[in-house]
Amino acid sequence: MEYSEYRRFDAVGLAELVARGEVSPAELLEVAIARAERVNGPLNAIVYPMYDIARKRAATGLSGPFAGVPFLLKDLHQDYAGLPTGSGSRSLRHRPAARHSEAVRRWLDAGLVIFGKTATPEFGTKAVTESAATGPTRNPWNPGHTPGGSSGGSAAAVAAGVVPAAGASDGGGSIRIPAACCGIFGLKPGRGLLPCGPDHAEYLHGAATEGVLSRSVRDTAAMLDVLARTPDPGGPYLAAIPETPYAELARREPGKLRIGYTTYSPLGTAVHPEAVAAVDSAAVLLAKLGHDVEPADPGIDGAQLAKDFLTMWCAQSATTIAEIQRTTGASTKDFELDTRLLAASAYAVRAPEYVAAHHRWNAHTRALAAFHEKYDLLLTPTLAGPPVRVGELDTPRLLRYVGEVLLRLGLAGPLAKTKAWNDTVIANLAPVPFTQLANLTGRPAMSVPLYRTGAGLPLGVQFVGGLGSEPALLALATQLEAEQPWADAEPEF
Repeated sequence: MEYSEYRRFDAVGLAELVARGEVSPAELLEVAIARAERVNGPLNAIVYPMYDIARKRAATGLSGPFAGVPFLLKDLHQDYAGLPTGSGSRSLRHRPAARHSEAVRRWLDAGLVIFGKTATPEFGTKAVTESAATGPTRNPWNPGHTPGGSSGGSAAAVAAGVVPAAGASDGGGSIRIPAACCGIFGLKPGRGLLPCGPDHAEYLHGAATEGVLSRSVRDTAAMLDVLARTPDPGGPYLAAIPETPYAELARREPGKLRIGYTTYSPLGTAVHPEAVAAVDSAAVLLAKLGHDVEPADPGIDGAQLAKDFLTMWCAQSATTIAEIQRTTGASTKDFELDTRLLAASAYAVRAPEYVAAHHRWNAHTRALAAFHEKYDLLLTPTLAGPPVRVGELDTPRLLRYVGEVLLRLGLAGPLAKTKAWNDTVIANLAPVPFTQLANLTGRPAMSVPLYRTGAGLPLGVQFVGGLGSEPALLALATQLEAEQPWADAEPEF
């Protein structure tokens, strides 16, 4: 099989070819590896090749809904037994995983042929994929720009045609942001639907979830069936999974939906005219398809939500560093400065303040639930503007110098109370102010690639649903995909 033919099929389509005996898993794998070798130099999407392991697996008898389809893991939480899960950090480059994570085990049971792990920023903490351990990952549509984060390596690989779908995860937008940057589809499932085991019950109080990035909606729906159909016996929830497979629900007509939209940043920061145009054009398309669409205020205290989200985010950074140092003996310099500053800021928060911040998640969730009493979906930009340039969100040099000095003196905690730190944090959230809402509230959300900027860069729009709205989101995405197809668009490499 030639690459030009391989690129025509999504993962479901490739699996059908294998099932009919028209192509072998080994043939598909070699095409995927050849494509990876061609594009990975300029993109830096795959940071841990697993070619020998994959070739041995492709030569065995495979079964499952995706038998023989090449696949990539995100190098964060998606553990493959015996291989390191680097998490974008120098501190974990050489520590092998003791066992497969539950998501990886389910992907293997589905017959996927895993041949590499993709880049992520250190511990997935940024909306760009620029790790000191592995270097920056670049957008296939313009390598001067980011593919987003933290699932940026997977998004770049999917957009560049290496695989039709790849492993991803989302704790603050890390599926939807890269999907929006790279012109592909990304669904963040709702809280508790997908397994995080066996090493975790849930990530970030349930704000984070596993998932995939894909070119087609039906791939994401079928992958959701693979990951969600069986409850995790060690998980904290028994999710209400529909009796009908998601792959079938995605093919059903969505009906007439009530959709409220906004283009105002919940942080009060600027939103680029292109991001506004992306939502406006989506609203026109939705109205053409028969949906009720109107401007609407979701009634969320965005500034407070961001603070409450970051309180948890910083605490997680501190916990991660402490645990790695305890178990591996890693030194302080094995962690990036920005990660250490996030961790230091967490130590300036008292336990009652942390609990109060977590309690406020309930208020934000109920405010969004009130919005969903009137509207089926909330439509926003996924990003506040076109994908930023690589390096654009680097911490300013002066703040890095001050941070290093304060860390050495053990005085970095108070830095989190300063205007300079607050301005830097807001500057990093300003390009992606819309995505954390779905994580904190545990609601499903998706980014759909409906828009291109004047410079030719993708710019997705986000839909946030209510509890259990994955079927409605998938059905709408399928309708939009049929009306305005995107899967055939391919960057030049």
